[in-house]
Amino acid sequence: MQKLRVENFMVSVDGFGTGLNQSLEKPFGDGGMDLTNAFRGTKTFQTMIGNGGGSTGVDDRFSSTSFDNIGASIMGRNMFGPQRGEWPDETWKGWWGPHPPYHTPVFVMTHYPRPKLSMEGGTVFEFVSGSLAEIVAKAKIAAKGKDVRLSGGVQTVRNGLLAGLVDYLHLAISPVVMGQGENLLAGVDLAELGYSCTETTPGEGALHLVFQKR
Repeated sequence: MQKLRVENFMVSVDGFGTGLNQSLEKPFGDGGMDLTNAFRGTKTFQTMIGNGGGSTGVDDRFSSTSFDNIGASIMGRNMFGPQRGEWPDETWKGWWGPHPPYHTPVFVMTHYPRPKLSMEGGTVFEFVSGSLAEIVAKAKIAAKGKDVRLSGGVQTVRNGLLAGLVDYLHLAISPVVMGQGENLLAGVDLAELGYSCTETTPGEGALHLVFQKR
């Protein structure tokens, strides 16, 4: 059975998945880049950006397996880029350069139309509107039997949890206190929604928690 998975979602110990004031210079907002330290140190990430080296421990295991059996992804507009409102032009092609790490169809949720964007390595960004449930259904068709990854950002994942659409949630808790920003689980009753914690694994730079829907 196909699953909707949230993988390697990095949050602070006080629950924030991004800081305030996202911009081109600060993709994760104020202080948000510190959330990614554990991931950026892994072999998986270093390979992704064309480098050698990187850690091969627990953090890397979670990072590498987060791409297993993924046939399509969904992300919110703010995860694709810092722009708001109408697209000023079509020059912005994401944070990842010409070779994004997805290698599948990626559905970008937006109210503003834009043509499909085909990138190197098989990533195709499709800009779609509609409810999250409708987009998940479309992504599952595109995934051809594989799972769908709900990539973020914070509000997109919150909406997926509150709608009961997410089957699997992996959080990488970074030893960072942010104090403000977008909080992933504030007001979200995971137990009431049917989720239980099925795995707790300390990594080198993050604590990995896995929640699955009963």
